[in-house]
Amino acid sequence: MSATPCPAIDAHAHYGTYTRDDGDALVDEFMSASAGAVVARARACGVAWTIASPLAGLLPRLRADAAAGNEAAFREVPKVPGLLQYVIVNPLQPATYDQARTMLRAPHCVGIKIHPEEHGYRIADHGERLFAFFDEVQAPVMTHSGCPNSLPADFVPFANRHPGVRLLLAHLGNGAGDRGRADLQVRAIQACRHGNVWVDTSSARSLVPGLVEWACRELGPERLLFGSDTPLYHVAMQRARIEAAEIPATAQRLILRENALRFFRLDRRPEVAAA
Repeated sequence: MSATPCPAIDAHAHYGTYTRDDGDALVDEFMSASAGAVVARARACGVAWTIASPLAGLLPRLRADAAAGNEAAFREVPKVPGLLQYVIVNPLQPATYDQARTMLRAPHCVGIKIHPEEHGYRIADHGERLFAFFDEVQAPVMTHSGCPNSLPADFVPFANRHPGVRLLLAHLGNGAGDRGRADLQVRAIQACRHGNVWVDTSSARSLVPGLVEWACRELGPERLLFGSDTPLYHVAMQRARIEAAEIPATAQRLILRENALRFFRLDRRPEVAAA
């Protein structure tokens, strides 16, 4: 475990009610939390800043209103110290493009979130328009990855054609869309020519012994960002995995904090950099 506490930055979080059509209602309750509860749990384990998208903009699957979720988050997030916002862009809801143009001007809105699985489109079909938009607004982007609509390899051609786009693939080790493979995100990053793609640690698979360590060897720790996927997972558990990883303390700090400062350009924000 790291001997020096690090004020971490969680690059992958949500808040709100977890809603499924066919899930266990009790589990859905456990995976739900208010914005205030998300931040309280984060602070309890030394996470100074949490970057979140509203679950209301992603769920129920295929029926979520991303625009309404964005509007609610834009009002709620500034009221919760320690919380920052992703604005959700859904190419099937064109209004979300204009929302992003506007919301990204606000200091609490620091990036874009896309979710091909929950919104029901293939990145291979919509990637060019999305990446052209990301180029236009020059904002960092976080995407779900590893499922059929969001295979990491499908992002590579767009990342190569748009070297100015900074893309964060969620869920290190998630290979649900390709026979459960654990290497999809790492291999995609290695196939990118411009060093403009990263991966976060927000997956159950990251708890498998050796995966985080292997990813650090393959990519270097500079390519990994700490993410918890809270409240779906417990943020303290996800942080403990990084602190217990068999990697140097300098690499742990890169993953927990320093890489996010640079990826989101939060190192230019005194209130964040000083935390």
